Amino acid sequence: MCGIVGYVGPRNATPIILNGLKRLEYRGYDSAGIAVIQDQRVHLRRNVGKLDNLERRVSEEPLNGQVGIGHTRWATHGQPSERNAHPHISMDGQYVVVHNGIVENYLDLRAELKSEGVIFQSDTDTEVIVHLVAAFASQGHDLTEATRLACNMLRGAHAIAVLSAAHPDRIVAVRIGNAGGVAVGIGQGEMFVASDIPAILEHTRQVVFLESRQMATITADSYTVQTLDSQPVKATVHAIAWDAVSAERGEYRHFMQKEIFEQARSITDTIRGRVDFDSGCITLPDLTLTSDEAKRLKRMVTVACGTSAYSGLVGKFMIEALARLPVEVDYGSEYRYRDPILDADCAALAITQSGETVDTLAAMEEVRSKGARLWSIVNAIGSQAMRIADGYITMQAGPEIGVASTKAFTTSVVDQYLLALYLGQLRGTLSAEASRQHAHDIARLPDLVGKVLDRASEVEALAERLATYDDFLYLGRGINYPIALEGALKLKEISYIHAEGYPAGEMKHGPIALIDDQMPVLAIAIRDSVYEKMISQIEQAKARHGIVIAVATEGDEFIQTKADHVLYVPELPALLSPVVTVIPLQLLAYYIAVHRGCDVDQPRNLAKSVTVE
Repeated sequence: MCGIVGYVGPRNATPIILNGLKRLEYRGYDSAGIAVIQDQRVHLRRNVGKLDNLERRVSEEPLNGQVGIGHTRWATHGQPSERNAHPHISMDGQYVVVHNGIVENYLDLRAELKSEGVIFQSDTDTEVIVHLVAAFASQGHDLTEATRLACNMLRGAHAIAVLSAAHPDRIVAVRIGNAGGVAVGIGQGEMFVASDIPAILEHTRQVVFLESRQMATITADSYTVQTLDSQPVKATVHAIAWDAVSAERGEYRHFMQKEIFEQARSITDTIRGRVDFDSGCITLPDLTLTSDEAKRLKRMVTVACGTSAYSGLVGKFMIEALARLPVEVDYGSEYRYRDPILDADCAALAITQSGETVDTLAAMEEVRSKGARLWSIVNAIGSQAMRIADGYITMQAGPEIGVASTKAFTTSVVDQYLLALYLGQLRGTLSAEASRQHAHDIARLPDLVGKVLDRASEVEALAERLATYDDFLYLGRGINYPIALEGALKLKEISYIHAEGYPAGEMKHGPIALIDDQMPVLAIAIRDSVYEKMISQIEQAKARHGIVIAVATEGDEFIQTKADHVLYVPELPALLSPVVTVIPLQLLAYYIAVHRGCDVDQPRNLAKSVTVE
């Protein structure tokens, strides 16, 4: 959730840090602050609310120094306020800290520090860190060692950056567990620290990612990495392919709108180089598996949260149909609390856009402890979920800034389709002819997605008519049942409208009691094996005066006699249909939220990367 940016170099750190924090706004925050070393002293500027408030404060009280750190905070301990905003400073004014995560033992540490005469200036758990660093520094330790000793006293998962007026040429950054990433950006005579790549992408594409219990000391010209046990680490430098322009809105009003319209391209990028369209063979270079290993698998478990969990439900249909491998889908936030049954004949798949979602990472650790094969589908290159997996598939969606996920959903679904084909070919459940047909089907997908997006104006017109309603019901069957869940989630995330997604057959087991002329019912009713069943659900909703919006197959005129409004999508094989049926629902949620005047890219109470429980 929270964001960290740091700079060491010849330039003024302030605008670099503020611009970097702007690129992390999508993570969600309620206050922001910056600390810069100027004239051998630490200078702080902090404010509540959006970064605009902090920028006005800095404009009124300028900062000009060559070393600094900044932070956007999501409150966990203490209300959003200036006194609780990061950075936090030591009593002597020499040391300053920014921090993502939760110090689980902060009450004990706070009591101990108070007994030693420390006076706390905030209600946060973070403040104990800066006082610990200062205490160890007072014993003669340099900044790196003082930080190392302090961090070894912390329980929980953390991302931390520290600077000091006593060592005005450096920043120390630490990662412990899965409270979010810590990346060191390598420039020409300057260095950067960030919790996420977009913050520093305009300055460098050469990045070192810290693993858990590693720390980096960076100066303008160098960096060193060691463990919290003082063991030196030879870090790997990653070359990041994303460019800064792709993290900007361009012609679009919101990032979410831009990302919805990028889906034809992101899907193209996802299948590029992985499908031999002549033979139908699938290549997943970072997920090596032999035919014998694939055949030994008895089942698969998918762990994910939110939108990624619904993607996993779609993938369940694909993998079971094509690879004939049973799949269970579990919420990452619940998985480790029920002592799951796993063994070496089970594969586990984690799906996470950020690769840093703490609940999913915890589920992955549970999988590793039980000896199962561990895979991940991720968008953030070099993220923790990528690094700890035995194999991975990248979404190739590029930076997704809007909090409500769109292109990461569709690309992760396509990734699972490729995984299903890959497993099916290795397990011998797909013939060569069937593989070629599936490859032909997926080759058509980007064009068909583009055709759905060409009809966005129709969705926008409908959204204007529906924007005043406060309750929606979404229905789907079969592989499109998870799309009903995802459509409802999108609407409530960004428009704050109450919406529920259900398997259509469950409507008569409770939700039908809610249907009246103030309850729009969105039904995914494409021409597939359950089409007649969906028509029956639509008729039942209409009989209760429900306002029915149908997502239907192009050319289906009959459905116009049953539904009040119809949103058409191209015909596509059932297993790939969710990739096109979800797009009108994304657009509908987006345009309704715009008509209601909502903050589309940064909806209230939500964050892009959930790094605390």
